[in-house]
Amino acid sequence: MLRRGRRPKWMIDIAKERMDILFSLAEKEFTKYPHRAHRYVNLARKISKRYNTKIPLKWNRRFCKKCYKFLKPGKNSLVRLVNEEIHIKCRECHNIMKIPYKKEKKIKRRAIIESHIIKKGANE
Repeated sequence: MLRRGRRPKWMIDIAKERMDILFSLAEKEFTKYPHRAHRYVNLARKISKRYNTKIPLKWNRRFCKKCYKFLKPGKNSLVRLVNEEIHIKCRECHNIMKIPYKKEKKIKRRAIIESHIIKKGANE
């Protein structure tokens, strides 16, 4: 029996799959129809709210947190490294998202170490 407000795992999986599809469509459509890409982001956010799930990390940094527009680096956003932070600036509303860079480096280092451990285990 589910608690109030909870969704079954299969529903959450479908929601994440749909969000992934919408964001990949937004990426494809952005060059010709940017308004469609922005609409797809809006739909993905609605799905995320309805099913109480997070937008996948892969796509979470691809839209502005203030105006909810799809961000394509070089087209409508600027990406800079400033003092151990990644600054993503939306050119639509001029909002700056700041992401700590140390965390990114740590995750990358862990992935490399884990891949080496897995390779060693496979060779032995």
